[in-house]
Amino acid sequence: MSEEIKNQEAAEAANQDELDQIVSLKKGDTVKGTIVKLEDNQAVVSIGYKYDGVIPIRELSSGLDNAEEAVQVGQEVEARIISIDDAKEKLVLSKRAIDSENAWEKLEQLFESKEVFEVVVNDVVKGGIVVDVGVRGFIPASMVERHFVEDFSDYKGRTLRVVVKELDRENNKVILSQKDVLEAEFEANKQKVMAELKEGQEIVGTVQRLTQFGAFVDVGGVDGLVHVSEIAWTHVDKPSDAVSEGDQVKVKVLKVDPEKGKISLSMKAAQPGPWESAAGQFNNNDIVTGVVKRLVNFGAFVEIAPGVEGLVHISQISHKHIGTPQEVLEEGQEVKVKILEMNPSEKRVSLSIKETEEAPEVAPKAERAPRAARAPREELNNPNVSLNNSGLSITLGERFGDKLNKFK
Repeated sequence: MSEEIKNQEAAEAANQDELDQIVSLKKGDTVKGTIVKLEDNQAVVSIGYKYDGVIPIRELSSGLDNAEEAVQVGQEVEARIISIDDAKEKLVLSKRAIDSENAWEKLEQLFESKEVFEVVVNDVVKGGIVVDVGVRGFIPASMVERHFVEDFSDYKGRTLRVVVKELDRENNKVILSQKDVLEAEFEANKQKVMAELKEGQEIVGTVQRLTQFGAFVDVGGVDGLVHVSEIAWTHVDKPSDAVSEGDQVKVKVLKVDPEKGKISLSMKAAQPGPWESAAGQFNNNDIVTGVVKRLVNFGAFVEIAPGVEGLVHISQISHKHIGTPQEVLEEGQEVKVKILEMNPSEKRVSLSIKETEEAPEVAPKAERAPRAARAPREELNNPNVSLNNSGLSITLGERFGDKLNKFK
């Protein structure tokens, strides 16, 4: 067979294929083609027909601003014939229709397996986010992040990782969730971090949020609570008085409870205690300034450094006698005190106020009046008077002896 005959047969076969296609091409058919041109509102596709078809932007995908967002020149696509008009050489195709059919099958598989996949945000609407997954997919606002987001306007064009939350083909309803993905990852990381944390361990974390009862600190992707009583050695009324969100802080792990998912932390335990600092700061006999913190019947407690209080016994408050400390002192008053005894190991310090003051001068005692001169002692030479221990007595015989002799 000559070369000329072969070429003629090939041309006839090609013509026959084209004729067959022209005859069989109808609305609803699925065809394959190549993108040959892109315009703002449509893509031109060559499917080997006598004229090219077009895919309007609404039939490329949902939520597009221009055709370039969905396809590129030279890309092969599968489409469905929406309408065909040979008289006007108008062939309208839909890529979205084919994508939708394929998408439902894929979405059903993803729904069953709970597999994570990526989507690109096409549009932000009231109540959530719209994405294209071959069909219109919707992510409610409450399912976008683990935290509350007030404005999603900057989410358009972002790539999110989602799972299929709800699927209803009959009503063309596809609900997706990124929050479920983030929650699962958070829990997995939380268990890992908690398994690695040890009680007594000191680490650096970031203050994430503040409440009335404490501060939540991120320690590796997991939040632990620093109770308000564990923020500082001094009294803290509310956490915002001592720290701010975003602060880098050193904390000590007090307790890890994997079952409850709780981590207890302390900022003050990761810092030198006030008594440890006081050990090198104060010495016996030092005179320092303090503030009266509490008054009790037996004395006054005076703070000489943050967290370091010492007792001024009532006997050491004033040189003059007082019945109660309230007679000369009041809470909040600044006073000078002398350190009598410093004992940091027992967290005890004895103080004195009166030893910082000069004692008042003692008033001189009044002189005693001179004693009157005693009368001279009379000599007793009477032989009838006895001066011995038998007493100073005169017997009746001695006194009346002469008179009694007259009656004999």
